[in-house]
This record gives sequence, structure tokens and C-alpha cells, in this order.
Amino acid sequence: MKKWFSDGAFRTIIRNSAYLGSGNVVSALLGLLALSCAGRGMSPEMFGILIVIQSYTKAVSDFAKFQTWQFIVQFGMPALVSKNIQRFRDVIAFSFGLDIVSGALAMLAGMILLPWLSDVIGLDAENFKLALLYCTLIPLMASSTPTGILRTLDRFDLIAVQQAIKPLMIAIGSVISYFFQLGFAGFIVTWFVSNLFASLLFWWFSARELRRKNFHKALRPGFIEPARRLSGAWNFVWTTNLSHSIWSARNSCSTVLVGIILGPVAAGLFKIAMTVFDATGTPASLLSKSFYPEIMRLDPASKRPWVLGLRSALLAGAIGILVALLVVVVGKPLISFVFGIKYLEAYDLIQVMLGAVVISMMGFPQESLLLMAGKQRTYLVMQTFASASYIALLIVLPHFFGVIGAAYAYFGGQCFDVLFSLIPTLWAYRHRSSLSVNTSVGASKNEQ
Repeated sequence: MKKWFSDGAFRTIIRNSAYLGSGNVVSALLGLLALSCAGRGMSPEMFGILIVIQSYTKAVSDFAKFQTWQFIVQFGMPALVSKNIQRFRDVIAFSFGLDIVSGALAMLAGMILLPWLSDVIGLDAENFKLALLYCTLIPLMASSTPTGILRTLDRFDLIAVQQAIKPLMIAIGSVISYFFQLGFAGFIVTWFVSNLFASLLFWWFSARELRRKNFHKALRPGFIEPARRLSGAWNFVWTTNLSHSIWSARNSCSTVLVGIILGPVAAGLFKIAMTVFDATGTPASLLSKSFYPEIMRLDPASKRPWVLGLRSALLAGAIGILVALLVVVVGKPLISFVFGIKYLEAYDLIQVMLGAVVISMMGFPQESLLLMAGKQRTYLVMQTFASASYIALLIVLPHFFGVIGAAYAYFGGQCFDVLFSLIPTLWAYRHRSSLSVNTSVGASKNEQ
């Protein structure tokens, strides 16, 4: 371990993860407070409806979302290293344009499909209007240009600040809604205002950093001209969009699908279990967000980024074991205290889902390594297989085992995800000598 930490890149990953972790710890605690107030302040059915609406808008935004932050890191980081300022501006402009168009189309689609969801979950006319209002957040939820800018400029501290402010506002509003008995309307308005403010703050941070670094006029949307100057841009954004749309939407759609199959009460229980599972996987998520920008500074043909990935995976796996053991010990009393005895069934789901924590955490470097190697199409294929397997399990198992079946399906889906991505990662490592720096430009060639 002493040798590991002598590696400057490894120390940078840990440092940036610590920045994000400071915000995520606060976010997790405040998120639990908000969910606790919502669970106690409403009936299980209305709590489930609130969760389904929130999950629905996230699923729509995830499905349409271009992973522009990855595009900025993949194309913008080499431009910064080589001090090619015009290329960096083109990367930002192209990313911004994609966010605007995809976000607007996603919002329209979400509003059009909402009446169908309302009929399925039993949303009345008054609450339907509030759900329709919530759909206007989709363009902001579907944009990741600010994240890419701040990660590329190494301002993980600002990301941590933004990640702490949103749950703080949600928690404060949820406490007010609980004590003043504002009901469903109070909670959904609180979540709407908090998400709106936090998203706009992200954009402000990014614009300020660009000005501070003298990247003037960079934050202007563009399509045709920037794309012409960025060879391989469309190939990268479409491929990563499809793979992440499948991965992200499947997770967001899980709660919606459980609500459709088993009803809003089961959806609420599944959401609580998912919240705990996501919290246990936070270390891997933080390492991933700092790992990808760092390896893009390295030569993919050398062993260094691959060794860095292995060390990061082992570290994440060790943390995962400790976190899983902690959840086993404190999970049941925590749920009883935070949400109440009526939601205690969620602990049974958590016990099943914890089996996938260590596996998913150890597998986090695979996506970044495949993107670095220009294998985004391969990753897309693997994600498609894993997601299709998971959705099939999620449709079948709840019919036979109820809500606990959804937990088994989620466990299987996480295992499929890591296993299917491991195969091409090992292949890319064995053939790393054929890779070159900034393989994103020649991704299409490398995929053949």
C-alpha cells in the first residue's frame, strides 16, 4: 500500500475522491432525513407515488442524456494538456449544444408519456399537474456539461459543494413539509425547487471557472462547425449515450417498473433499499469520477493506467466489504428509526442486494479503461446484454416472489454488468500495445 500511495496519479484519485466524498457524506445523511420526513409525513401509497414520479423524470432524462461530461474529459483533457485552446472551446460548445437539444426533446417526451403513468399508479388530477411541473426539470437533469468542465479543470471541490447544497435544501423543505403537514404537494414542490437551484448553481460554477481560466466565449452551444473540427466526436457521443442510457435508465426505470408490477407501496420499499444500496456504493462512484480524468492523462499502451485500475478496484472492494458488514449490523434499526416500522420490510431487500456491493465496486474501473482504449462500442454491446438480462429478471421474479424478487433481480443485474464488461477489459489489456494516446479520435479504427 505504501508503494501504491507513492504513485502521484493514485494520490490524485484519492484526493479528488475525498473532495467528492465530503459532499456525498453530507448528501447521504440529508437524503435520508428527506426520505424519512416524506415516509412519515405521507401514507405508504402517497410516498410510493412521490418516489415513482421522481424516478420517472430521472429515467426519462437518463434515457435521453448524452454523457457529455465523458466527451469533455475524453476530448477536452488532451486539448488542455497540449494547450490547444480552440479545440477545447469546440469541445465545450459541442457538448453544450447536445445538452440543450437532448434535454428539450426529453422534456417533451416525458410530458407526453406522463398521462399513461398517472393512470397506472392512480394519480389524481391535482397531483398530475404537480407531476407535470416536475417534468420541466428534465432538461437540467439531462445535462452534464458542467460536470465535465469542472472535472477537466480539476475543480472537484466545487462539485462537492454543489452535491451538498441540493440535499440540504431538500432536507430543509422536507422537514418543513413534515411539521406543517403540507402533504404530497409540499414534498414535490420542495424537491422541484431544490433540484432547480442546484442545477443552475452547477452552470454558474462552470461559467465562472471558464472565465477564471481565460476560456472566454467557450460556453456557447454549437453543432455543425465544432463537430467538423472534432474527428470522431459523433461516434463517441452516440455510443456512450446509448450505453449509458441503457445503464442509467434501467436503474431509474427499476422503481417505476416495480411500481407498475406490484404497486406504489412496493415501489416505495424498493426505493428505500436502492437508496441504501447506492449509499454503500458511494466510494466506488467517487473513485470512478476522479479515476477517468486521471487515466486520460496517461498512455494507454503502457501498464500504468491498467495497474492503476487494478489498485483502485482492490481498494474499492475492500471498502465494499467493510461497508456491507456495517449495513448488516445497523441496517434494520436504521430503517426502523429513520422511516418507521411500516417500512421495515425494506431490510429484507437490502440483505439480498448487499451481495452485489463488493462485486459492483470492484468492477468500477472497467468502463473508464474501455473508454480510454477506444472500446466504447464494445462497452455498449456488453451493457445491452447485461441490461436485457436484468430487465428480464425484474419482470419475471416479482411475479413469483413479490418485492423480494425485485431485489434478487437487482443482484443478478449487477453481477451481469461486471462480468460482461470484464471480458473486453482483459482483452484490451492484452492488446494494449496497439493503443495510442487519445484513442478517442481513432475509436472507430480501433473497434474494427
